[in-house]
Amino acid sequence: MSDSTATTDEGSVHVVGTAHVSHESVDEVERTIAEERPDVVAVELDQGRFRQLKGEQPDDLSAGDLLRGNTVFQFLAYWMLSYVQTRLGDEFDINPGADMLAAVETAEEHSSDVALVDRDIQMTIQRFWARMTAGEKLSMLLSLPLGFASPLAVGMGIGIALGTFLAIPIEAFVGPLVLPATAAVPGLVVAVADFLAVAILSGLVLGTILTAAFVWSIPEEEEETEEFDIEDMTDTDVVSTMLEEFRAFSPGGAEALIDERDAFIAHRLVALREQGHRVVAVVGAGHREGIERYLREPGALPPMDSLVGHESGRRFSPYKLVGYLFTLGFLVFFVLLAMAGARNGFLLKLFGAWFLVNGVFATVLARLGGAHWASALVGGAVAWLTSVNPLLAPGWFAGYVELRYLDVNVGDINTLNEILSDEESPLGELWERLREVALFRLIAIVALTNVGSIVASFLFAAIVLPILAAGVGGVDGVVDLMIQGAENSADLIWGALT
Repeated sequence: MSDSTATTDEGSVHVVGTAHVSHESVDEVERTIAEERPDVVAVELDQGRFRQLKGEQPDDLSAGDLLRGNTVFQFLAYWMLSYVQTRLGDEFDINPGADMLAAVETAEEHSSDVALVDRDIQMTIQRFWARMTAGEKLSMLLSLPLGFASPLAVGMGIGIALGTFLAIPIEAFVGPLVLPATAAVPGLVVAVADFLAVAILSGLVLGTILTAAFVWSIPEEEEETEEFDIEDMTDTDVVSTMLEEFRAFSPGGAEALIDERDAFIAHRLVALREQGHRVVAVVGAGHREGIERYLREPGALPPMDSLVGHESGRRFSPYKLVGYLFTLGFLVFFVLLAMAGARNGFLLKLFGAWFLVNGVFATVLARLGGAHWASALVGGAVAWLTSVNPLLAPGWFAGYVELRYLDVNVGDINTLNEILSDEESPLGELWERLREVALFRLIAIVALTNVGSIVASFLFAAIVLPILAAGVGGVDGVVDLMIQGAENSADLIWGALT
């Protein structure tokens, strides 16, 4: 626990640094407010977290926000941060945020006003996510499953998933690799069997590598909980070390999660002080030093408008670039075949197969995620559009329909934390319980519907296209038609220019 007072002629601010999962912090907060009797008790909360802390109905989450691309991952990041704090609270038998609740209740007992001085958590998480690199995001999200499953289970699970995705383009453009094609066995059977063999083998190899990496990243001998003094969390040296480690992991994330909030909270406290109020500010120990620096030198505060609003991510991320290239390839494929004079019946069969394969895979995976039939069928019906416009992900459509059956709010994150804290139930039971939580089900439906469409796109090239192209000379015949279509297009353009 640490505190200090910054005073001017107008008013004063007494800063109390707390550990959010410390019984001693709760006692110190109550004692300080009782002794100081301030006009205002400022707490490190926003409106949504304040309502949740008071036991009121959590805010509903915006459907548009939930279903916009990166927002799903931002909520996963928020979930992970919340999960870590919940696990700490379980270890030390105290509810996370007990220090803030004690500040609010003690302020009410002594008739002090309560000021919520923190930035909106959704804005903070959005800016936090936008500032992180792709590697930092991946590392952070991987730490969530590693928190409740063994490195072997997580490593092999991710390895098999990656192996399956890797096998799709391999079979589409290189295979078969493991099983030889024979006249006695149909090509489709060979393709499917070879795909499964490549997926399993590559998945096991990748899973072994990932498992070894996860095991290597975990300290050999972790310090026992009983030997860890929770009050060390508020010691200046320990807090500084923790912050430096986080900055080393993600400098941009630390700026959004710590530095910007220091400045935002300091802006609010300076305003209260200039209004002549005597303030006790209860904040996390990691914010105390930065806030006090700004209280001493308010002229160093960055403009408030630089601390709010949504952070713009990279407009042309690698993910979007791949999507645009896939769209271009899809359009070029059909245009060149048409320019080569391919029969309309052949083109209709290709498009019909594309629509059907995308629809079936997207629908099936949406159902596996827990979608109602109406949501799954809508996602399947529009799955083919992903190839025409990568911004029209089928998971969005399935998710919007599914929201007719779901009520999603911030409280779902606490429910998820409770489920993941269960270390005795088998994984199968945990999965079923997770699917019953509205937020998790919505994220699963959106993600799996999109995955189904992606898988179908590669399987179409690997399996369906060779079958449909048998009448025009197989895949080689299709390539010849595309070359002819390119030549015809060049002749047409040259003729128009000359």
